[in-house]
Amino acid sequence: MKKTILAMSMLGLSALLPAQAADYVIDTEKAHAFVDFRIQHLGYSWMSGRFNDFAGTFSYDADDPEASTIDVTIDVASVDTNFAERDKHLREKFLETSEYPQASFKSKSFNKMEDGSLVVVGDFTLHGVTKELSFPVEKVGEGDDPWGGYRAGFVGETKFTIADYGIDVSMLGPASQEVYLTLSIEGIRQ
Repeated sequence: MKKTILAMSMLGLSALLPAQAADYVIDTEKAHAFVDFRIQHLGYSWMSGRFNDFAGTFSYDADDPEASTIDVTIDVASVDTNFAERDKHLREKFLETSEYPQASFKSKSFNKMEDGSLVVVGDFTLHGVTKELSFPVEKVGEGDDPWGGYRAGFVGETKFTIADYGIDVSMLGPASQEVYLTLSIEGIRQ
């Protein structure tokens, strides 16, 4: 009887405590996450690409999304535009991957907007330069997966001026000064 009362008291107490954020590892092993980019080419078309190698973690609590965090590190040499010569040119001329092998994003805050949407603010490091970057984040979904785990997925897109990170693309013309970066992540709860 005492054990039953104690167990019921503990259950009642746990219902009053706030939910805890869950920690996730971004699922890059099975290609369920992507870091994509696009930039205008001479103002005539769009060049799209991605970074094939990256890793990261995030923390998410549906009851308190403003307490969320994300930390992503990108292997910049893994740039892939589906054209090997262009990728080599990007690595050597623009990204200078031998000197700056990694880019990263580390959140500082998640802000809930009046419409209920979230905006993440954090430090983005590229080409050895760190600047604050913010972008809206949309929850795609969460739930049990077929392998006995639990997953959550989010997508966000931002744009930034390349020159702010010390990369000279002036020879590509005025239409090629901004890059759009999309982060699509699916994480496995730990």
